Amino acid sequence: MTVAAGALSGAERVLDRCEQLGRITSLDGALERTYLSAEHASANAVVGEWMREAGLEVRQDAAGNLLGRREGRAPGLPALVLGSHLDTVTDAGKYDGMLGVLLGIEVADRLRADGAELPFALEVVGFSDEEGTRFGNALSGSRAFAGQWDESRYDLVDRKGMSLREAAVQFGLDPDGFGAAGRRPEELIGYLEAHIEQGPQLEDQDRPLAVVSSIAAARRLALTVTGRAGHAGGTPYDRRRDALVGAAEIVVEIERICRAGGTIGTVGRIRAFPGGVNVVPGVARFSLDLRAASDEERDRAWDQIDAVAREVCERRGLTWSVDEFYRADAVHCDPDFMTAISAGVTAVDPGNEAPVLWSRAGHDGMAVAAIAPVAMLFVRCGNEGVSHSPEETVRADDVAVALDAFEHAVRAVAASRR
Repeated sequence: MTVAAGALSGAERVLDRCEQLGRITSLDGALERTYLSAEHASANAVVGEWMREAGLEVRQDAAGNLLGRREGRAPGLPALVLGSHLDTVTDAGKYDGMLGVLLGIEVADRLRADGAELPFALEVVGFSDEEGTRFGNALSGSRAFAGQWDESRYDLVDRKGMSLREAAVQFGLDPDGFGAAGRRPEELIGYLEAHIEQGPQLEDQDRPLAVVSSIAAARRLALTVTGRAGHAGGTPYDRRRDALVGAAEIVVEIERICRAGGTIGTVGRIRAFPGGVNVVPGVARFSLDLRAASDEERDRAWDQIDAVAREVCERRGLTWSVDEFYRADAVHCDPDFMTAISAGVTAVDPGNEAPVLWSRAGHDGMAVAAIAPVAMLFVRCGNEGVSHSPEETVRADDVAVALDAFEHAVRAVAASRR
């Protein structure tokens, strides 16, 4: 795809700022920036200055989210919000989250330079805790923004034993005031997020951008298979109730079921007890992360997995127990905002229909959807879609067309509301 003359300068600025943010880290030789840390404060300060340069009025809300606002044709209008997150996982890449925030700032700067008068206020947000790296519970910033702050989160502790409440005090926030970050539905017209795909589909299709249809429906479960421990040499095969072998058969079935149904099932952790090299395992515990484009597909896959697991356990003389500790229903993107993003993608890639993908990963839009319609623009992610890794990469020409498409989408939303 040919990039229009002069279009790359904005993309180069975005990429340079990604590099600068990549140097704000708590680790030597790797990127980590977690919630309510000194690095969080530094990133907010730096990105806040870039927001001011783009003509935005900047503030930090009660939960530590960074916000920049430009009024529309009249003060106090509801806002169209652009953004993503500024926190990272451990040993992170430089584009997950950050790219979307910086594209939002660049779009705001273009509209300011053009003197565009919008029928809504424009806000750019850098959410503070999408990943949940420090306290183990994701979307803290966006849930507070959406008026869904759960006060039990104050008691979460990091790996050094510091509670979220204590970290808030250290950061300079009111430790009991996070609820004040909540926005009302009438304050917003919608939320648009640009984000790297975190997968290989756009790279496989040789396309730079896609429209997101939904954000994954997910369930996370702790699963236990219980049998009977026994001596490795003294227990004949026909007398064994080997929990680990039963769990292994179930894990293989999980892959089969998910492949056949188009869902994604991942067993990321498995342990056998008592764990001796010369002991038949009496208990096997493993995790399951299950994702799909819709709640129905997710739940149908789980029902099949559960039925197969029960059959395996009955046949092998084992017992099966399930503890579901996380559930997120699918967030379907708003059709009107999807149309606006699709128009943006088509504008920079004329003659080609915009690809439509569902997001296998979670995003802040999952929380914001509680108070406003949401939509997303995906940007091609290189290295076979690797993300949450220092190998995460994007192409400058893709960033350039993403910037053009994102701006076009905002103008399309404005045109639809005049």
